[in-house]
Amino acid sequence: MQADSGFFVGWGTLSLINAGLAQSKGRSGLGWWLGSILVGPLATLLIVVLPPAGRVGA
Repeated sequence: MQADSGFFVGWGTLSLINAGLAQSKGRSGLGWWLGSILVGPLATLLIVVLPPAGRVGA
């Protein structure tokens, strides 16, 4: 049971980190936090790969 709780703590921590990363790139922290709850590491990859908001093609 303790391993399961560690998984959820890690997933939740990752979602908070993703929210902070998204906000630093000018995106919605709340939206990316919710997305991170659902897709976790995939959201991290998207945040890192996508350009900052307002700089598409620059």
